[in-house]
Amino acid sequence: MQRWTVRCAGGVLIRTSATVLTLLCLMAALSGCLYPKDQLVQNQMPAKDAILNIQTVVNQYFADTGMLPIVTPDADTPKYEKYRIDFAKLKGKNYISAPPSYAFEGGGHYYYLIINEESSRQVKLMDIAIFQKVSDIQREVNEYYKRDSKMVSLNGDQVYPGFYRINFDLLGMKEPEIKSVYSGRTISPMIDERGYVYLDYAFDMMQAVQKSGMEPKEDDDLRELLAQSSDLVPVKSPLYRFVNGEPQAQQEN
Repeated sequence: MQRWTVRCAGGVLIRTSATVLTLLCLMAALSGCLYPKDQLVQNQMPAKDAILNIQTVVNQYFADTGMLPIVTPDADTPKYEKYRIDFAKLKGKNYISAPPSYAFEGGGHYYYLIINEESSRQVKLMDIAIFQKVSDIQREVNEYYKRDSKMVSLNGDQVYPGFYRINFDLLGMKEPEIKSVYSGRTISPMIDERGYVYLDYAFDMMQAVQKSGMEPKEDDDLRELLAQSSDLVPVKSPLYRFVNGEPQAQQEN
């Protein structure tokens, strides 16, 4: 009888037959054996109370100090990356005993952010894995333009005025698979004429518009629809307006 060696969670080696291997695979979701790390329960979205608790703390901190407990951002930090919560500041003033386990500072997979800082001061999350994937592409783009004396453009097919698909062949890399935190669909990276890399959230935005039952105004920032429909922000997204009945990426001044 043919046998295999299987490594399970904790590094345990199991020698087994084909029949037992089949049973092990069926039990994998419960045991952790052969189960992809990024699908484990502890690596999924935080429970609502993990966010609401920090929202309460932020509100109290602001009421007490008139300030936001944030890491001071650079002037050019994008909107949905800008106001990152400073858990060291909250802990130092005894507003929390420790950072949340889901936060990067607590060993988790999310940055906690504040959006609409001048009004509702909402606590939201940024998916670090997606942020890192786009940052990796941006680094490769930057390196390409540094070493390419002929400045051969990486711009592929135009998606929106001033935005293009990326020619990953020129970068010498495979396009990474990036899943939308809203729909679970694969979303494509794109590049603008300045060489900045973004993700195309148009499909998710159109879904959000349809769900709202209202046509956005001409000057509405459609990213806000996504941020309000979820606990997650649309990381690495350009400004979108509703143009001719569709979401369209826009260059920001």
